[in-house]
Amino acid sequence: MKRRVVVTGVGLITPLGTGNEKSWKGICEGHPGIRRIQKFDPSVLKTQIAGEVLDFDPVNFMDPKEIRRSDPFIQYAVAATQLSLNDAGLEITEDISPDVGTFVSSGIGGLDSFQKNVIEMHERGPSRVSPFFIPSMIANMASGYVSIFFHAKGPNSCTTTACAASAHAIGDSAKIIERGDADVMIAGGTEAPILPVAIAGFNSMKALSTRNEEPHRASRPFDKERDGFVMGEGAGILILEELEFAKKRRARIYAEIIGYGMSSDAYHITSPSLDGPVRCIRRALRDAQLNPEDIDYINAHGTSTPQNDVNETRAVKEVFNSYAYKLPISSTKSMTGHLLGAAGGIESAFTVLALYNGIIPPTINLENPDPDCDLDYVPNEARERKIKTALSNSFGFGGTNASLAFKMFDD
Repeated sequence: MKRRVVVTGVGLITPLGTGNEKSWKGICEGHPGIRRIQKFDPSVLKTQIAGEVLDFDPVNFMDPKEIRRSDPFIQYAVAATQLSLNDAGLEITEDISPDVGTFVSSGIGGLDSFQKNVIEMHERGPSRVSPFFIPSMIANMASGYVSIFFHAKGPNSCTTTACAASAHAIGDSAKIIERGDADVMIAGGTEAPILPVAIAGFNSMKALSTRNEEPHRASRPFDKERDGFVMGEGAGILILEELEFAKKRRARIYAEIIGYGMSSDAYHITSPSLDGPVRCIRRALRDAQLNPEDIDYINAHGTSTPQNDVNETRAVKEVFNSYAYKLPISSTKSMTGHLLGAAGGIESAFTVLALYNGIIPPTINLENPDPDCDLDYVPNEARERKIKTALSNSFGFGGTNASLAFKMFDD
């Protein structure tokens, strides 16, 4: 019999605030976390807005010496893990440590460390490059730090699959538990990309919104006037446990993860195809042993780019047929912005919180719906509704796709 996997803890650091309460409250109330960039002067950039985490202080989670040695994306991961373990009421003791794994992913890794050390070398020579540069930069070090900080000696891995990275981390972690290679997985993603070089790069691709005069209205998935995504930062971590392990310690259970689908577009490095997301969603449904009509809610990838939103709408119609028009779908990126490799982590967290609390998050700024995006995108206000099953979609550059299926826990 396949081992069942449940979600017992959530740790969120998002542009809506540090901690689960701030992030979930902001999502339910439809508060945008987008504003003019404050961490540096963005005036030379076409895009001058982002979803920054402004209330985060790493001193609350890490020793000052470790802070100096680590990139912000690592600090977010450690902090979100601490929040998730606290939320789960789980202490990693020596007796369970070998069966607790870490799978914390990132699309970019330590870009801040990379940028600083390149500048340092250019201006002052190679001897000035920090000995902590490489350990601070490589993407798997978030998972590595989490493993070290919390003494988790089980599987330790990281996917760097662009905007699907942390959805892959959660899906892969569930499979690790299912096959018996761990009893607990610390799973999700982290990203700290709010830097001039990253924004300049996405600007060159014409991927970002330039609605600089109205930051709070810039991320507007499925709206006819959307002009690109808004970059965000932070981390989203879930504690996944084997069901009997969780029950034995009388853990509170948010939801059960029951399906995971993966696919590749095999089409284009940045433009999406219809075929890839369709197969991905269908594989998640097949793995969950669900029919399309069994799904009560979808947390969409919903980036607020012209191509993605239309393509995802078409994919949902292809999979769900006429039922697509009855299915509530929302994009929490309308409030958080797009956290790149951390997006799937925080959006999975919002999905399980929606199941647990019976609240469907809204898509804010949906004022003038795109005629090609004509489904129920829960415009502007959250809905109280009991939902039993939900999907979370994540699609990344390179044509890499992930869909996760969750359900309300029912013993």
